[in-house]
Amino acid sequence: MNIVLPVYVDWFIAFLLGSCMIGVVRIVIGPTSADRLTALNLVASQVLALLVLTALKAGAPVYLDVAMVYAVFGFLGILALTRYLSGRRKPE
Repeated sequence: MNIVLPVYVDWFIAFLLGSCMIGVVRIVIGPTSADRLTALNLVASQVLALLVLTALKAGAPVYLDVAMVYAVFGFLGILALTRYLSGRRKPE
């Protein structure tokens, strides 16, 4: 592996962790459920990217299997939350 690549991977992991923290803040203080759902989807995608980068850095392909399962369950979770939130009606 190139000497510069691990440095870039470390910087990208740090960037993803920082943006995940910002996303978690948005999940907590989001004014609407749509904002929270969008932030949750963003954080799930960033965690998926972190798993792939961890697999690259550690040289362990088992993390890629974990990332694939996480992607499937994350997608199904977002679908379930969307269906639940779309079924609720606002009181008139």
